[in-house]
Amino acid sequence: MEEEKVKIAEPPNDRPVRVYADGIYDLFHFGHARSLEQAKKSFPNTYLLVGCCNDEITHKYKGKTVMNDQERYESLRHCKWVDEVIPDAPWVLTQEFLDKHRIDYVAHDSLPYADASGAGNDVYEFVKSIGKFKETKRTEGISTSDIIMRIVKDYNEYVMRNLARGYSRKELGVSYVKEKRLRAHMGLKKLQEKVKKQQEKVGEKIQTVATTARVHRNEWVENADRLVAGFLEMFEERCHKMGTAIRDRIQEQLKKQQLLGLTYDDDDEDEYYYDDGSEEEEEEEEEEEEYSDLDK
Repeated sequence: MEEEKVKIAEPPNDRPVRVYADGIYDLFHFGHARSLEQAKKSFPNTYLLVGCCNDEITHKYKGKTVMNDQERYESLRHCKWVDEVIPDAPWVLTQEFLDKHRIDYVAHDSLPYADASGAGNDVYEFVKSIGKFKETKRTEGISTSDIIMRIVKDYNEYVMRNLARGYSRKELGVSYVKEKRLRAHMGLKKLQEKVKKQQEKVGEKIQTVATTARVHRNEWVENADRLVAGFLEMFEERCHKMGTAIRDRIQEQLKKQQLLGLTYDDDDEDEYYYDDGSEEEEEEEEEEEEYSDLDK
């Protein structure tokens, strides 16, 4: 008898298999989408129906939601795995509901969910007992509760962000004192961000200068070697030209002197070298005059 309860029903072969998945789907996220993908791919040919509970039932059995029921319905309609959305879905599934929508299987993760009796019974106990339950796997690390906890953890950050976007403190549900404190914190944070950006810019400039300096240093060393080699070559060439010019000028002067020497005739030479002693007599007379002046 126990084996008959857990026996999986055979799927139909003449039509798409109608698989039903249900939930609250608040803050619809990729974990929801993956579970619906698994349900859609349960069989080669699947028609996926997704039931979503309304606000009244959800708030009664699970608590307040972030999104209202109409928003949650609309989120599901935009999921590519969903063929049909069933609004106002029941909290506990019955045979009547399965027959009404011609549901062949119900897809959900295997964790037990409390029914409406308050006795802690599993919502899917009936479906499991008739062999129409298809298990899906939860995506670890993501859930509506996790997302809400992230928001609660960073509550002040989100309040400051919305204040900056123009929301009033009354719309955000914060007191006058808290608003002023948060705005002061926002101003301080902006100042810190500006200082950080400025420090990053300075750091980038320093890095750029250092990198450029290293590149320029290598280029400078290479250019310096070429400049020194070029200067020495030019200096050597100019020294050679200068030495050649000086040598040519000396040779030219020597040629001129030789030419001048060749132009003198014999009479000129005799007259040029003739000495009759008159110059010596004149020098002796001048010396006698100097001595006579000293004696006076």
